[in-house]
Amino acid sequence: MRAVIQRVTEASVLVEKKTVGSIQNGLLVLLGIEDADNPEDVEWLSTKITGLRIFNDQEGIMNLSIKDIRGNILLISQFTLHASTKKGNRPSYIRASKSAVAIPLYEKMIQQLEKDLGQKIQTGIFGADMKVSLLNDGPVTIVIDTKAKE
Repeated sequence: MRAVIQRVTEASVLVEKKTVGSIQNGLLVLLGIEDADNPEDVEWLSTKITGLRIFNDQEGIMNLSIKDIRGNILLISQFTLHASTKKGNRPSYIRASKSAVAIPLYEKMIQQLEKDLGQKIQTGIFGADMKVSLLNDGPVTIVIDTKAKE
């Protein structure tokens, strides 16, 4: 699994010109799933996302997690995070999982994030043409790949 995590003051997602998810003060998480991913990746990544200390404390130091600030999460599926640009100029998405594999893991990620965060999260619609808007705070953007745990 590959995630792009952005600290935001606001974020929303539209599908067919209708808002399907929106948050204030929290994290926008773009999630890419590949065939090698499994439920253990979901658990590890959710723990990492909800534990990241990337929000400012009273002294302006990034020392607080999304749980500490009681913030929100907007989770968006994004198969293009597994794009390969090694050959030519047209990206290949061969590593991105098809729906049969990706949807159950995406749904498990929703459940795991809600469990770890202790509240409901917002989401886009898997496979839909989505329009995502955000106001990145900082900017703070972190990329995490469960296959390259650093």
